[in-house]
Amino acid sequence: MGLLSGKTLLVTGVITDSSIAFHAARAAQEQGARVVLTGYGRLSLVQRIAKRLPEPAPVIELDVTDAEQLASLADRVRPHADRIDGVLHSVAFAPPGALDGNFLTTSWDEAATTFRISTYSLQALTSAVLPLMDRGGSVVGLDFDASSAWSGYDWMGVAKAGLESCTRYLASHLGARGIRVNLVAAGPLLTMAARNISPTAESEGAAPFGSEWSERSPLGWDPSDFEPVARACVALLSDLFPATTGEIVHVDGGAHAIGDRPARLAAEVAG
Repeated sequence: MGLLSGKTLLVTGVITDSSIAFHAARAAQEQGARVVLTGYGRLSLVQRIAKRLPEPAPVIELDVTDAEQLASLADRVRPHADRIDGVLHSVAFAPPGALDGNFLTTSWDEAATTFRISTYSLQALTSAVLPLMDRGGSVVGLDFDASSAWSGYDWMGVAKAGLESCTRYLASHLGARGIRVNLVAAGPLLTMAARNISPTAESEGAAPFGSEWSERSPLGWDPSDFEPVARACVALLSDLFPATTGEIVHVDGGAHAIGDRPARLAAEVAG
């Protein structure tokens, strides 16, 4: 018996097998879950990636900015599952003009697009699947530490701060229905999205986004290892945290808790 045996999950955001969502879906299936995926745009690509999971998963089209697709989502899930026990929100996007040092010149349209897809979509997706969650359940979103300003992250950082607040409000509104809403704040991983955060700065010789993480993290951090984040998602989607909601679980090697680099602190102690 796995942690998710008997549960059905809706997983968004699988684009490639280097997506956090892909590894979370894989880990969920390994723990006994039945998984339904959503895809946007190149559905044939998502369908091919879905076949790389331990168990091939059905793929439903979902553009989180399309009101009609959101309104019909529950009906389109029903042929595959009569209920949903958990949802993984792994949707985020910012136009190039909202990233890579362009904060002061970002247009309202670019900022609004970032906010709608990366922040508001958590409420929109959750509301769309409520008819399938009449027995309660768990909603988990993917976050990146919004307590600091990160070079190149710009309006996506603002959107993530909004996502954290949105999570707390959803938790307050959905607790009476037995639905928990939490975030996993992951350290930087080698996803397709991460490669698009600061391409100009990197082309001019700057270090890749998040490259200092292994020094900041007391436990160390491997940006190619998706397993710790996937396991955290599985745990929050399971029944292991029945009284936890509105929470941000950091899976970043401990970097968020360290005000200075451990190497420097160690040197000071040794000195």
